[in-house]
Amino acid sequence: MEAVLIHQKCEKTLKGEGALPVTMSQTEKTEMVDKARSAIVLCLGDKVLREVGKEPTAASMWSKFEYLYMTKSLAHRQFLKQQLYSFKMVESKAIMEQLTEFNRILHDLEIIEVHLEDAGALVVCCLEDEEGDVSHLENDA
Repeated sequence: MEAVLIHQKCEKTLKGEGALPVTMSQTEKTEMVDKARSAIVLCLGDKVLREVGKEPTAASMWSKFEYLYMTKSLAHRQFLKQQLYSFKMVESKAIMEQLTEFNRILHDLEIIEVHLEDAGALVVCCLEDEEGDVSHLENDA
């Protein structure tokens, strides 16, 4: 989403209207703020849009995103760790879909600066079937 705002040349609005250059007219500032907000709204799914859609500016939307999805609270850390430790591969789902989900969890943990001691062991754990066997993956490779 940040890349879209950079492409639209309106990423400065994320710091608030006060961070915009003083050389810009009020009309230009308003247009840039509106452009940034609409770019954000166009990138959002329904669930996230319901969470932040009432925010009046791109800066307030961005702050709400950080609060909702980038928080480093103990509860959020525990929730993500629980997702990771309880993640298991399911035979009925495509491997790529499951690996994407696993990588998303790892990425979310990385964003909030949770460091894992032995990620390799976690991957093997997630790939095991109920009996602890990983040989069922040989046909899928």
